Amino acid sequence: MDWNNRNCDYAIMDTMKTVFGFQAFRPNQESIIKSIMSGQDVFAVMPTGGGKSLCYQLPAKMMEGTAVVISPLISLMKDQVDAALENGIRAAFMNSSMSADEISDVYRMLANNKIKLLYIAPERFAMPHFIERLKTIPISLFAIDEAHCISEWGHDFRPDYLSLSLIPKVFSDVPVAAFTATATHKVQEDIINKLGIRDPFIVRASFNRENLFYEVKPKSRVEAQILDFLGERQDEAGIIYRTTRDAVMETAAFLASRGIKALPYHAGLSSEERSRNQEAFNRDESQVIVATIAFGLGIDKSNVRFVVHADLPKNIEGYYQETGRAGRDSEPARCLLFFSRGDIPKIRYFIDQIVDENKRLIALEKLNQTVEYASHNVCRRKQLLAFFGEDYPGDNCGGCDICTGTVEQIDITIDAQIILSAISKTQQRFGIGHIIDIVTGADTKRVRELKHNEIKTYGAGKHKDKKHWRFLVNELLAQDMIRQEGDPYPVLKLTPKGSEVLYGIEGVKALKREERPAKKKQQGGSDAGRYDETLFGRLRSLRKKIAEEHRVPPYVIFSDKTLHEMCRYFPVTLPDMRMISGIGDAKLKRHGEEFIREIKEYLSDNPGKVVPGGRSADVMRPSAGRSKNKKKGETVEETYEFFKRGMSLADIAKLRNLAPTTISSHLERLICDGRDIDIDRLVDPTKRKEVEKVFLSLGQGALNPVIEHFNGAVSYEEARLVRAWLLRKTLM
Repeated sequence: MDWNNRNCDYAIMDTMKTVFGFQAFRPNQESIIKSIMSGQDVFAVMPTGGGKSLCYQLPAKMMEGTAVVISPLISLMKDQVDAALENGIRAAFMNSSMSADEISDVYRMLANNKIKLLYIAPERFAMPHFIERLKTIPISLFAIDEAHCISEWGHDFRPDYLSLSLIPKVFSDVPVAAFTATATHKVQEDIINKLGIRDPFIVRASFNRENLFYEVKPKSRVEAQILDFLGERQDEAGIIYRTTRDAVMETAAFLASRGIKALPYHAGLSSEERSRNQEAFNRDESQVIVATIAFGLGIDKSNVRFVVHADLPKNIEGYYQETGRAGRDSEPARCLLFFSRGDIPKIRYFIDQIVDENKRLIALEKLNQTVEYASHNVCRRKQLLAFFGEDYPGDNCGGCDICTGTVEQIDITIDAQIILSAISKTQQRFGIGHIIDIVTGADTKRVRELKHNEIKTYGAGKHKDKKHWRFLVNELLAQDMIRQEGDPYPVLKLTPKGSEVLYGIEGVKALKREERPAKKKQQGGSDAGRYDETLFGRLRSLRKKIAEEHRVPPYVIFSDKTLHEMCRYFPVTLPDMRMISGIGDAKLKRHGEEFIREIKEYLSDNPGKVVPGGRSADVMRPSAGRSKNKKKGETVEETYEFFKRGMSLADIAKLRNLAPTTISSHLERLICDGRDIDIDRLVDPTKRKEVEKVFLSLGQGALNPVIEHFNGAVSYEEARLVRAWLLRKTLM
């Protein structure tokens, strides 16, 4: 089939709207989907939350045969299958946790062409009998998730992935699409070569996650710092990463003792406990999951509102991927790293155990990049994007602690000379703690034994606290004026740049910032990000109840983003609900009425509330807005009769002594019901087409943004009627 012709373009758009509930594609999705459906291989680097699952699920729904999705995250397969089933896509998984009978059932469904999406782990593809079974059924495409796992240059190499190089050889006529959220250009080349992808369509999407706020804070009493952070985020789900298993257990226990629902997750726990804890987190029964950085957690939960790194990550790729687990629903989320140079020797210890010298040097370089990210007073977003070869165009991202803080450039030459002098006069043989003790005049046994209380620099900085001097040391390390050498207890050494400052040849400045608390719900303060939090609480409770009945995680029913839109636009009819992002036909039919009922009850409980379009909530109440002598259906029919006689909206309103908004609501309902309404009599055709374009570009059915876009040239009634007409065309 020629998937490039106009009819098939329409079919793709229609599938996106009716199955997945989206009104417009995200960047790169449409080109990837069309390439797959034309039979071309694809390699796509897309950030977490960029919508990569749609890129293979939509073709799977439309193409003949079964799409095979290879994913290393066995623990998430059930959730991914549940999410597909909720959207009306026939899906199944096959992994080592299943019994022989369960696997036989899947094979039987495959043979009977009853599965459109099959999720498997990479090791299954290494089984010859599995490949032979696949040869007997029509395969539409192969989608390889977490494709960086095939590269030894990547941060998460897995030998099982090497067997996937068989796919293009054995299934030469089936398109292969490889996806990853983190790949430098070098890793990209390695993936394409190892998989044997044939002349692929290559996409490198922007690594910029605009909804994530990045910040780094000095690490002191980290568990107390975490507790303070969580105090501002009650009922929000999040992940806390620790380096060691012991730290995971201690942090989880500490938080639990303070009344926070926190569970541990690391490789030392039994598979049953890991599965149980992750399930509790996914189902919103636990607010926080505490996990090791080294263990591949692989959270698919869309409503993670924060990720905390309580220890220094080993590399930028891992850090980026871990922070990417926040805000997968595109709603605002926070990424906090607690940084202490005391974490560096711990990681260096493990790096030094690497036998292969080349791999050891690579690991060390990656660690240094992470330290630079954490210690430099440079826009966090700019640094992250630069690591992946992308330039951030602006001077201020507005979404990190550096860019939202008050930054002042200060001269630190004199204090820097005090530190440098202390290092020099002790023959560059001591670490950070001892140097700060000398500078601040600490009366310690070690200082006295070494007679360092007799050197000129002793006590030269006692007028300032140790926190200030630690800041100075970190700044000098970041500016390459001193460096740390030796393990396991590194000492401070002067660099040529440091010597120039010590002897007064050069000066040194630093950026000192005063932090301002970032806005919790919406960066930038736009009204578009606000929603009714009380209604959100009610809808979230309803979502959880439905999820428990269906035995799926709440985000599988509706994402936070979808609930937030409901709490902005208050949909009280099925056509209104259908315009909310993330609600396709299957979900509308399954859950639409329950959520509409909850919204109507809320509006009835709050009669003074004004909802978008200037409507009072009173119009939503069952007893309001109706004729005393007529049922609602009868008054709508009366409007229809007058319209059929050729009367305009304004004339009908005047004749019936009703507001134009009431008549437009009647006509809206009539349009959605499929009645014979000539839309061109209500809205000028040229204007209507422009309004339709704006609705589609926004990707949701809110009226206010459309009205604002046209600066008053389009009325509320016109926008409402065009929206109904567009919805009717979509569902026809």
